[in-house]
Amino acid sequence: MIEAAAYCVAALLALAALGVGVARYGPGRSTIYAASALVCVALMWIGIASLGADAARMKLPLGLPWIGVNFRLDALAAAFLALVGLGGASASVYAIGYGRHESEPGRVVPFVPAFLAGMTLVVLADDAFAFLFAWELMSLSSWALVMAHHREEGNAHAAYVYLIMAVFSGLTLLLAFGLLAGPQGSSPGGFTFAAFRASPLPPATVAIVFVLAMIGTGSKAGLVPLHVWLPLAHPAAPSHVSALMSGVMTKVAIYGFIRIVFDLLGTPSWWSAVVVLVVGGVTSVMGVLYALMEHDLKRLLAYHTVENIGIIFIGLGLAMAFWANGLAAGAALALTAALFHVFNHSVFKSLLFFGSGAVLTATGERDMEHLGGLIHRMPKTAFAFLVGCVAISALPPLNGFVSEWLTFQAIVLHPDLPQWGLKVAIPADGALLALSAALAAACFVKAFGVSFLGRPRTTQAAQAREVDAFSLASMFTLAAICLLAGVLPGAVIDALAPVTQALVGAHMPTQMDRAWLSIVPIAEARSSYDGLLIFFFIAVSAWATALAVHRFASHRLRRGPAWDCGFPDPSPATQYTAGSFAQPIRRVFGTVVFGSRETVTMPPPGDTAPARIEKHIHDPAWETFYAPVAAAVGGTADWMNVLQFLTIRRYLAFVFVALIMLLLVLALWQ
Repeated sequence: MIEAAAYCVAALLALAALGVGVARYGPGRSTIYAASALVCVALMWIGIASLGADAARMKLPLGLPWIGVNFRLDALAAAFLALVGLGGASASVYAIGYGRHESEPGRVVPFVPAFLAGMTLVVLADDAFAFLFAWELMSLSSWALVMAHHREEGNAHAAYVYLIMAVFSGLTLLLAFGLLAGPQGSSPGGFTFAAFRASPLPPATVAIVFVLAMIGTGSKAGLVPLHVWLPLAHPAAPSHVSALMSGVMTKVAIYGFIRIVFDLLGTPSWWSAVVVLVVGGVTSVMGVLYALMEHDLKRLLAYHTVENIGIIFIGLGLAMAFWANGLAAGAALALTAALFHVFNHSVFKSLLFFGSGAVLTATGERDMEHLGGLIHRMPKTAFAFLVGCVAISALPPLNGFVSEWLTFQAIVLHPDLPQWGLKVAIPADGALLALSAALAAACFVKAFGVSFLGRPRTTQAAQAREVDAFSLASMFTLAAICLLAGVLPGAVIDALAPVTQALVGAHMPTQMDRAWLSIVPIAEARSSYDGLLIFFFIAVSAWATALAVHRFASHRLRRGPAWDCGFPDPSPATQYTAGSFAQPIRRVFGTVVFGSRETVTMPPPGDTAPARIEKHIHDPAWETFYAPVAAAVGGTADWMNVLQFLTIRRYLAFVFVALIMLLLVLALWQ
């Protein structure tokens, strides 16, 4: 199977090279995307087929002399390979239709298969050189895609910030692998993952590697405060690329964290679990609060990626805590919940980005304040987007509910851990997870209601039309997966069993052989969930309600004026806006979390126009950590700019002083 995966990577790289020449032609673009979709389907099949198989290895005579490039396909790599294949296939099919509206296809088409190849190579890499090369390929190709529409305002800045964060991520991972290699790194084979596993490290080195791995992978995944590139890069990239970055690339970053922390470092310490739990809980709540303040549909989805990354890290932190205390069953449950949410978020977030891309194609707008009434003009897109909203809000019977419910089950499983840090962090994360789930539901009521319901607020929204068949096919496929994974979650849990067995030495009991295909994470006396039964109950209840209304309701036709909230003019200005919907939450959290302030302008007496509210919201992470650094770098660059205007005599003087200082250093060294 690993040979077939290598051929798929080669095919994607060949498609990237071919895309340079054919990107300008419509049939050529469609061919590249269709071929990429087929290759990704093959990757997905390889990953699924390899989940229960033994680890396969392959070494190619490439890269550095006498070292080569090592690849490995084990259960963990197989699970994420299937995820890359699913996300890549759906995005490529979507791009066949969406790409027809691409203004600069030459900057997009060649880099999509290269991006897919980079993510695939990260998953397959079995040595530090291969991993870092693939990581940089993934980063640079995605940066090129963010930079594709560089003429639009703000996109060049977004690409610059993303590139800086990508370089920072690669640098920290380079340092982490250097410490993992240690003295044996100078020998051939010293940088293979097998050598890392065979060479235990001192506790202090393990702690440093853990911190570096969390920073390196967390900056790519979107952990707070390393998340600042997401709300900039996702709106700048084309929508199918945004789906790949949010739904797949951030999960590849999580794969890197799991590979280093759970596989290469071995059994974690309890304090590292506390760090992951604290960062995950803060990330989940901050992400959803940021999202609630947003009017830009793609920025809102980007911030919800931050929230869901926090939920995944809560599950990983729980698994580390249980594993550190020898509770293998609890570790298996928590790790299964985290991996299940990795899959779920990849599916419903890709669906939501596809929906936002469809809205952008039909209206040319991302601002929800300029939308409205789209459910009448784009009913199929509205239905698919609604499925994604319900799934990401963790409502049954869709898939988002199951993974968050499993995370809650892991939280209440072992409240009596001996370490006080865990006794405080785990219940606190339970409260933060509940808060983020409630706020997420409120946020997507706003997103769907303001964008698709009510009256059109602009001419573009009033003239919108349904998108092409390829885009709809991708959206409905992912919507069906959201339903199937929520109704039959036991199949996903059983598929993840080899992964948890390989990482923590245990797995959840087999679920698919239970009555009514219910899932029982711990014991039937404590908890169980039956997605199929809930789905039947909802379907039958909806049918019975519709039947009762049509059969027994009065047939008399009664007409009366609709309640107009005090505004007799049926204008879209009287509708709820995204800002007014989020105002109560903004006033509760805004001053403390965002440093927000409002300026209210009241109309003159007798004027029935609504009041105007200007909102000023700040990202404290950016202003606290990044803006001072950027200002210092800019000021230093301006100060050093005078060096390029010196005379030749001063340049020679600088060289002479540098040589004298170098000789002094050498003399003191000896």
